Amino acid sequence: MTAHEVVMRPVMSEKAVMGIADSKYAFYVHPKANRTQVKDAIETVFNVDVVKINLINVKGKIKSLGRYSGRRPARKKAIVTLKPGQRIQELEGLT
Repeated sequence: MTAHEVVMRPVMSEKAVMGIADSKYAFYVHPKANRTQVKDAIETVFNVDVVKINLINVKGKIKSLGRYSGRRPARKKAIVTLKPGQRIQELEGLT
């Protein structure tokens, strides 16, 4: 997988945006990516130094419409901690 295939998109929840002040950024990543691949991809795409990565498997919610029910797709989320003083400029305007 290439770096752009591993990092899918940033998470824009209220909790994720609050973490930007502490140099913690949240991204949805490829479901089969591991910590090493995520670290290399973030360092390559955004040109920063990664200190720590937490990976979270997010189950899809069950949604129903009348008597029919289904499940949204599951995702993998990565919380990336950068070196102190480093920022991702592309995501800075969100706070």
